[in-house]
Amino acid sequence: MMFSRFRQSRAPRTGPKEWRGASGARAYAIGDVHGRLDLLERMIATIDRDRRASGRARDYLILLGDLIDRGPDSRGVIEFLMRLPTDGLRPVFLMGNHEEMLLRVLGDEPQAVAQWLTFGGYEFAQSYGVEVGRLAVLAPADAADMIRAAIPPAHLAFIESFADSFTFGDYLFVHAGLRPGKCLEEQDTHDLRWIREEFLNDSSDHGCMVVHGHTISAAPEEMENRIGIDTGAYQTGILTAIRIEGVTRRMITVDERTA
Repeated sequence: MMFSRFRQSRAPRTGPKEWRGASGARAYAIGDVHGRLDLLERMIATIDRDRRASGRARDYLILLGDLIDRGPDSRGVIEFLMRLPTDGLRPVFLMGNHEEMLLRVLGDEPQAVAQWLTFGGYEFAQSYGVEVGRLAVLAPADAADMIRAAIPPAHLAFIESFADSFTFGDYLFVHAGLRPGKCLEEQDTHDLRWIREEFLNDSSDHGCMVVHGHTISAAPEEMENRIGIDTGAYQTGILTAIRIEGVTRRMITVDERTA
């Protein structure tokens, strides 16, 4: 989970770099799920079929954050992942800005509850059986208490355990991106979970290939220094993952419009 392997370089490339995953291992990373349990279940089944067909290796399953909010079944997503049979698959859960906001609202910042509710919190609360119509008329602290009371402590502990990054050979997985021009070991947690334009519009060599979610694109974005795989599952019904093994990588997609 450390950044110390990588050093950012501003030197121009002399040609395309061949990024390589960890030796003797394979990684599957899934973009922002946002409460779409139906798509997540199909993606996990698709990955399982791929593992059986390819031969099980030292496999990692990386969830890039924003598992919750916006979509209809945040609770179902959390419960599904908490009981996910590993069968040799090593799960890695990264913290997204939506998980961060939930923890802040239920922690020291109940005053942020109104903001959180407007960008997905209502759907999250509803999935836990909260009478969401009451939340708007409650004082922020009371609304936060009402939401907290509906969430099993084990679910919150699971979310609190999420990491901020994961390295896999030459690849670095984060939720949102990196702050360009900063040594990677000095990156700020806020940027890892929230950054957009400053990272997306930067073409410098980060010393690694950054795989991220957070910012929706119509199709996966494969740039020279980053790969974005948030295809807006809660809006589009399309959930994307990336499969990395050695110097090869390919996208895996599940679409609600197809069986």
